[in-house]
Amino acid sequence: MRRYGFVACFVGLAGLATWLWEQSGRQVSDVTLYRLYGERMTHGLVPYRDFHVEYPPGALPVFALPAIVSDSRTGFAIALAILLGTVGALGAILLDRTFLHLDEDPGRQRLARWLIALSPVALGALLFTRYDLLPAALTVATLLAFLGGRPRLGGLLLGLAIAVKLYPVVLLPLVVVWAYRRHGARSARWVTGLAVGVPVAAYLPFLLIAPGGVAWSIGRQLSRPLQIESLGSSLVLTAHHVLGFGLGWSSSHGSQNLTGTAASVIALVASVVQVAVLALVWWRFARGPASRERLVRYSAAAIVAFVVFGKVLSPQYLMWPLFLVPLVAGLRGRVAVGMYALAAALTALWFPARYWELVKTFDPFASWVLLARNAALVALLVVLLGDPAKLERYSDSLDR
Repeated sequence: MRRYGFVACFVGLAGLATWLWEQSGRQVSDVTLYRLYGERMTHGLVPYRDFHVEYPPGALPVFALPAIVSDSRTGFAIALAILLGTVGALGAILLDRTFLHLDEDPGRQRLARWLIALSPVALGALLFTRYDLLPAALTVATLLAFLGGRPRLGGLLLGLAIAVKLYPVVLLPLVVVWAYRRHGARSARWVTGLAVGVPVAAYLPFLLIAPGGVAWSIGRQLSRPLQIESLGSSLVLTAHHVLGFGLGWSSSHGSQNLTGTAASVIALVASVVQVAVLALVWWRFARGPASRERLVRYSAAAIVAFVVFGKVLSPQYLMWPLFLVPLVAGLRGRVAVGMYALAAALTALWFPARYWELVKTFDPFASWVLLARNAALVALLVVLLGDPAKLERYSDSLDR
């Protein structure tokens, strides 16, 4: 049991951080929205038909279960924290189990455990007030299944992850190539069918009874404007502070966003760049060998690319690669963990304490820290995709 002491540390620190954030009065939380969804379902209302839901159907149990346990806000928040704490603990254990299928490197395992154990120091109450730990845990479970030679289980788990939150779909091209190379065309077809079929099956009942509600939910995500914490927004904020570039903001789509022509153009450019970079990640993986280390690294790269170049980059998105980045091997992996930790730490400098100052006054300190955070995420992606020979030469120069 001592092996999993880091899991207890992770859950304990996350619980403490959640309590401290609540006491601070500066909390920026989705718990109220989750509770609203949960109470409506417990009162017999049907999601998508009787009320709008912006999340995929796989997320609905996360909202309903705490509402069944308690009808008070405090009780709901505690039940949600227990649920997400359990999910986070399972994700951490699955991360640790994944090392059994990778090259033996005790140093890498220790670094991964330390990162997970101390991550609540930077991520804080995000861990237990947003449901993103669930798709993150399902994502690492997906990788564990593929690395363990169980592609059908991996396809099923990936389908569940997509049904919970759509972003894991960026792993689909990688695992299909992996299944084809390692297990043949029939296996690749099974993986594709399961990964696509599960979320389709999750949506289908609601699509039959409330096609308009489902269309609204998906359209709301696709039509989101340039959120104030995104890479594009941080560049616009920099122009505002350096060049006096005029800015405006508004609340919509469940976030605070920059407004104006420049923001609209950058949002469009960000979407194009995001797709192009993801295509590059998939193409580079397909051109190389289907090794375990490459599957892990390119999976982390695909998630990071989706995060950093999107129109939206909410703080909870940092949870998405939490269980993947520590799996990356060698010097590259150590540098990647460092860049990820830096990005999380920089986020903690302004969120949630200075979030509304950033939104309402474009606070200079928060703006510059935001730019540095987004630069750290770009650097993380460069490290994950960079030339290993250059990293080795850099390592040799340090040794000398």
